[in-house]
Amino acid sequence: METFEGYIFTALCSTNFLVSCLLFSRVTREQREPYMDEIFHVPQAQKYCHGKFNEWDPMITTLPGLYLVSVGVIKPVVWLADLTGQVVCSTAMLRFINLLFNCGILYLLYLLICKLHSREKTRTTSRRVLSALSLSTFPVLYFFNFLYYTDAGSTFFTLFTYLMTLYGCHKASAFLGFCSILFRQTNIIWVAFCAGTLVAAKMDEAWRVEHTKKRDEKSPPSQVPLSFGGAKKVMMFTLEFLTSPVHVKSVLLVAWPYAVVAVGFLGFVVFNDGIVVGDRTSHEACFNFPQLFYFFSFALFFSLPVSLCYHRALRFLQALKKQPLFFLLVTGVSLLLVWKFTSVHKYLLADNRHFPFYVWKRLFQRHELVRFLVVPVYVFAGWNFLDSFKSRSLFWSLAFLACLLAATVPQKLLEFRYFIVPYLMYRLHMPLPSLPRLIVEFVLYTAVNAATLYIFISKTFHWPDSTATQRFMW
Repeated sequence: METFEGYIFTALCSTNFLVSCLLFSRVTREQREPYMDEIFHVPQAQKYCHGKFNEWDPMITTLPGLYLVSVGVIKPVVWLADLTGQVVCSTAMLRFINLLFNCGILYLLYLLICKLHSREKTRTTSRRVLSALSLSTFPVLYFFNFLYYTDAGSTFFTLFTYLMTLYGCHKASAFLGFCSILFRQTNIIWVAFCAGTLVAAKMDEAWRVEHTKKRDEKSPPSQVPLSFGGAKKVMMFTLEFLTSPVHVKSVLLVAWPYAVVAVGFLGFVVFNDGIVVGDRTSHEACFNFPQLFYFFSFALFFSLPVSLCYHRALRFLQALKKQPLFFLLVTGVSLLLVWKFTSVHKYLLADNRHFPFYVWKRLFQRHELVRFLVVPVYVFAGWNFLDSFKSRSLFWSLAFLACLLAATVPQKLLEFRYFIVPYLMYRLHMPLPSLPRLIVEFVLYTAVNAATLYIFISKTFHWPDSTATQRFMW
């Protein structure tokens, strides 16, 4: 980091932390008591603060990473500041842990952007800094910095894991991946993605060698015909690579730390008889393929300022004209998946405190045909998503898509929080946008954050059978 850029980034971090602290103070004043899932997380963390590590709330479905980190941060502060009484491990103090994670996330995003876009040497200082700031204020993530949820810590350790992978520190990356799993078990998918990038790099190298032998050097590994023949060629090459002892050995020599984490996780699943700890009734896996379409639409909306332009829209129309049968096939398969594999969680229909409740009620429940009528939007959103990766290698893209499927499709509940890490990974790997586009993105995120925090603080309501104040949130 150059000196001038370092000064700018430090000032930005300080300003971001100050603004977040002011917002945190307002949110905490308005909602002093634990809210929503905090009614499980806060008491559990307080038990850990009092040394009761053998007590566990069976309603909690994640591992105790958040509580262990909270105790590890709070206990030394309490000892140094000689704090006593109710302030120790209070709801506000526990929530503040996520503000610290937010600072770390901003720094990690900046380092990831610098590493991923290191080839762009000119006029990138302001773009790198603004990209990091914008993504750190990504609305769904930023909102949960003010509540005691697992999202900030989970995202922090997942991004840290990937950063260490990019720097080649695979043992450290595997350890950080283990930490991320302690926050949310499904982060094993992103540990697998980190290992998958290593496999993809080896496969890209082998693919180049094979094409060089065939005197086809002009075809980079990302350029494969979009046809059944091209798909068959890739599948045959993948099968050959994964069954070759030489290639498998070369991969394991590098990726063995991730394999250790994977074996440990598999042991946990066998011992626990499943991924979920605690209450499993509301967290059952299923084949909910439309979740992938919801994510594509979600990504299209939040990346609109930096991903969509006139030239891309024109390319989509040209692709439609050039390959109409392919897009008809994709649309037909999408319609079939929506028809046969749409799953609706009971919470989505019953809990009117979450924004997805209103998306579902006011869009999909208007008429039974609506879910089919929006399929063309899904197709465009998916094309736009994939088009952003055209500069990435074929096997890297396949590894990412495989992890994206694993992270979205098994989820029955439409919960925007589950899209945080996939979206950040997608956005980080897009070509570095221009400064005006980044400004528009930051303004969009700021406006959404302002609206959601205002609604959360000011637009309270009560259920007929309860006196407790209810609030709207992601």
